[in-house]
Parts: sequence; C-alpha cells; structure tokens
Amino acid sequence: MRKLFYMGLESYEARYTLQLTEWNKRVFDRRGLDVVYVPGNTIDDTQSISVGQVLDAHGRSYFGMSQIMNLVQMMRNGECGGEDVVYFEDMFQPGIESLPYIMDQIPAEQRPHVYVRCLAQAIDPDDFVHVWGMSKWMGLYEKMVCEFATVLATNEEMVAHMKIAGWEAPIYNISGLAFGKQEVRERLGQGIKPFHERSKRIVFTARFDQEKQPDFYMDLVERYSEFYPGQQTFAILQGGPLRSNNPKYIERARELESRGILEIHENLKKDEYYKIVNDSRVLFNCALQDWVSNTVSEADALGCNVLYPAYRSFPETFANDPDRLYVPWSIDDAENKLTNLLENPHHNMGLISDWTDGTIDRVIDIMEGNGEQWLRTGNRYRDHVAGAKYAVTKIEENPTVEIVNSTKIAV
Repeated sequence: MRKLFYMGLESYEARYTLQLTEWNKRVFDRRGLDVVYVPGNTIDDTQSISVGQVLDAHGRSYFGMSQIMNLVQMMRNGECGGEDVVYFEDMFQPGIESLPYIMDQIPAEQRPHVYVRCLAQAIDPDDFVHVWGMSKWMGLYEKMVCEFATVLATNEEMVAHMKIAGWEAPIYNISGLAFGKQEVRERLGQGIKPFHERSKRIVFTARFDQEKQPDFYMDLVERYSEFYPGQQTFAILQGGPLRSNNPKYIERARELESRGILEIHENLKKDEYYKIVNDSRVLFNCALQDWVSNTVSEADALGCNVLYPAYRSFPETFANDPDRLYVPWSIDDAENKLTNLLENPHHNMGLISDWTDGTIDRVIDIMEGNGEQWLRTGNRYRDHVAGAKYAVTKIEENPTVEIVNSTKIAV
C-alpha cells in the first residue's frame, strides 16, 4: 500500500462520527501511513440529523457525493492509482458507482484497491432501511459494491448474514468498531471516577428506535423501581432530542419521567455524555441490532459496567462473558445480572475497550496483506463463531488481558 485514501464520515455532535476521523488518524500516524483524508462538503453547519435515523439523509448524500467528486479528481490527476487503497468508512456512499465506471475503462495497474466497512445494510433484518422500505434497491446496490470492493464486517454474525445474502466479495471480520480509547478518556479531564463513588445509575444510551427495543428497558425500569424503590436511578442519555421511529416509546418514556422513576437527558454534547457515564454504574442495552456497539466501548473505557443481551454480535464482543450477558429478552435474568453489576466493578472491565481499541490496527493489517486470518472464504465461515477473540486471566483481584494470538484462531 503506497497511499491510503481515507473516505471518512461527516461529523455529528450526537453521533460517534464526531471522533471517528481522529480515532483513525492517531492509529494511521502511529503506523506511519501516508494518508490522504479525502474532503467532503457539509450541507450546513448544524451537525444535526433532521431527516432519517442514523445520519441525516440529505447531509449524508451531499457529503458523500462531494467526497467522490474529490476522489475522482485525484484519480484523474494520477494521484490515486494501482498501488493505493481507498477506504470507505461506510458501505453506503452516494456516488460510489463512479469507481467501477472509471476502473473498468482504465488499465488494471491504475485501479486502486477499494475497501468498505459494513455497518449494517439490508442484510440486517432490523436495519432502518427496512423501516423505510429501502431494502429492495439497497440490496441491489450492495451486490454492485461487492463486484469491485473488499468488505469489512464487524463480527462473525455479520459475516454469516453477508454469506446467506449471496455477497461474493472478499469478506474479512475486523471484530469490532473503530474506536480510540485514549481519546475518549482524555475528554473526561478529571479522570475515571472510582466505582463505589458513582451514583447507582443505570443508563440507556442507544437511539430510541424500535430496533433498540426501548420498551424492554422501560419494562425493567418499572419492575426494578417497584422492587427497589428509591435505591437507584434510571436514565436515558441522548445526543439529540428524544426521538423515535415509533411514537409510543416517547409517550411511555415521558410518562415514566412524570412518575419520577426515569430521567431523560437530551441534546447532550459528547463531553457532557461522558461525564454522566463516568458517574454511572451500569450501561444497559437491549438492542436487536448494534453489531458491536460504540456505547459498550465508551462505557467500558470509562469504568462503567455494561450489561447486554447474549444475541448476535454481543457474545463475540464480550468474549462470551456470562456475567455481563443476559438471556435475550428474559427480564428475570436481566434483573439478576443488573443487581450484581450495581454493587461492584466487574473483573473484566476494560477488556472490551482494549479489544475494540485494536480494531483500526486490524483494518490496516488487512489492507497491508497481513490480516489473512480474518478472511472468511467459502462455506466454513461458522467455524469461527464460538471461540473468544481475547481471553482473560484473573490474578487475585487484578485482571490482565491476553489477546488471543491471531495465528491460533481457527481459519
């Protein structure tokens, strides 16, 4: 790889994209890469999502197409060629069809290698594209991208979904989302708060859309508040206004807030959000779809316990940790696990964020040809599901992490 042309995402205060380029830049610099950060134009300066759920529909399109225009200019000028890599942070990039259109008409030695990171797409039955009826044409878009790009999946379960959808591109599992643990901790200023000095707060930090199942969290709020009145605080943390693709969730949340058993914190700046997490004991998740979850990495990095369902990607993310994974949709099991995690920091705390902190390094290894252990070819892709990607050794009360040697992972 001579040069890396990085196609980042537009920055949103309410989303992880605020820090995404910085997380990558720190690793790129440490690895000594020659990187071109391909610029794009933003549709306005609000850094807000006006239309859509994950990124703003107009803003994503405007920024993505302007990025492609700049990349095409670089290709035409001979700045980006056959020894280079173009890395897209999102598989959906408006205007991306320009690349095969150009590359099929130029000599092979002038064609850059293209990598795309899949965040969900139509292969995910709970993705927003199905909510809005986009899946038919999005599936065709994905097949087009698979004709000329290498796809980076975030976990083994996503690999399986890609395989049964008939994707024929080279697929690698990078086992995590891009994350920068040190950058997140730097934003605290005052440092990590000792666990037993924290409020007994249980936070819900996912979007409030149907695929995140906020009803399950609110069931837990009501049940726990009935059994243990006044002994803990439940809170919803949102980077923007509380909004949802199903209005019933908003109505119920406001009703619980009026009863005094649920706090709702809206329009939080990222540093404000981290400050509350740093004074909370448990981050609770009940999503059908997160495909790793940036929130788990952030909370784990900030000394907050995490409790997630043993569903899809989460067992891989947690290295099959039984204490912090509950039986999917069993409120009894979730309550029991939550009770334990409210009292003491878990001995595996910090290891999830250590692992995801290495995700960008795994991406670079793959692009440099040194990550073939993550390649998922043929029909034996399920061989990799059960094994933990990292292991924990407990020495008295001090856990140490042992990253599983990549050469020992079954391929």
